[in-house]
Amino acid sequence: MLLKEIPRDALVRPLTRNEVVGLVVRLTIFGAATYFSIKWVVDALDPTRQQKLQAKKKAEQLMKQIGVQGLKLTEYEMNIASYLVDPRSMKVTWRDIAGLDDVIMELQNTVILPFQKRHLFQGSRLFQPPKGVLLYGPPGCGKTLIGKATAKASGCRFINLQPSILTDKWYGESQKLTAAVFSLAVKIQPCIIFIDEIDSFLRNRSSLDHEATAMMKAQFMSLWDGLDTGTDCQVMVMGASNRPQDVDPAILRRMPTTFQINFPTQKQRQDVLKLILAGENLSNAINLKEIAENTEGYSGSDLKELCRDAAMYRVRDYVRKQQMKQITQQLQDSDDEDRPVDEDRLRPVTQLDLLFGLEKMKESKAAASYQMSLRDVPLD
Repeated sequence: MLLKEIPRDALVRPLTRNEVVGLVVRLTIFGAATYFSIKWVVDALDPTRQQKLQAKKKAEQLMKQIGVQGLKLTEYEMNIASYLVDPRSMKVTWRDIAGLDDVIMELQNTVILPFQKRHLFQGSRLFQPPKGVLLYGPPGCGKTLIGKATAKASGCRFINLQPSILTDKWYGESQKLTAAVFSLAVKIQPCIIFIDEIDSFLRNRSSLDHEATAMMKAQFMSLWDGLDTGTDCQVMVMGASNRPQDVDPAILRRMPTTFQINFPTQKQRQDVLKLILAGENLSNAINLKEIAENTEGYSGSDLKELCRDAAMYRVRDYVRKQQMKQITQQLQDSDDEDRPVDEDRLRPVTQLDLLFGLEKMKESKAAASYQMSLRDVPLD
């Protein structure tokens, strides 16, 4: 029907109640359909949608494991919560760390005691865990192990914060994730935020820093300094680094408690070797003191690799022995081949195995030192 054919009074007459209701219903259906269509398109174009759903499911499961339920978390807090670690699931204890008795004792008195006995001094501003703890020293000396054992002994909730968690391609998202770290830690306190290799995350600020990175660092420090974490808050940031000189001075100020983890001494190396080889089948002629004397400058990680190589020598000998037996059986008659052969057990680890492993480790260190020296040679 053309517009000119419609009577004039029909164009100006008021709508009836049924027509108004019908129009509102149609507009509501159209708006809902448009909203869900746009939402479906946005979700379909989001490459991280599946990852976000998995992170939410993992976060809910972890929150249930650590005994925190009924908390309303934002989307950003849920993302951070997916990196929670249940202290009860940690296998590292103080017994797994050798040669650092002084550091462990100081940690127990300074860090763990305020967490464990917080009910005795509620309201006290002085009896609080430090806001920040820095573990620094050469790589492979047990800094990460100490962080895990501290969370296990204190019974705190543990956030294993990694720089990749706080990076996002959208402008402003990194700041929201940074804020979620502390808001989540406050909600689930007592909590330890552990940052391994903190020098790569909160390194010295400069004018060359990207704007988003500079803003993220600034917000991290402002929230750390007490805007969300008051004097009665049981939240602590623990960092580990082998390059403390690269950490920003403002970050170091917020870490008043520091522990230097150096290369182990001879006595400490002997204790580390004894701990690593505990439970292994060892020869009675093992002399760990001799190995400790010849491993000056070795870290705990180096000693573990040395012992691993030593243990592998007996496996190689066993494989060679089995191969020789197979060759011998093939040369025998068929009647002899059918006869079962008792498999020998692995022989004990001997002093010679450890010396072979030490020699191999020295060669690896020499090659690494040579590669490092080549970096310092200027090119013509």
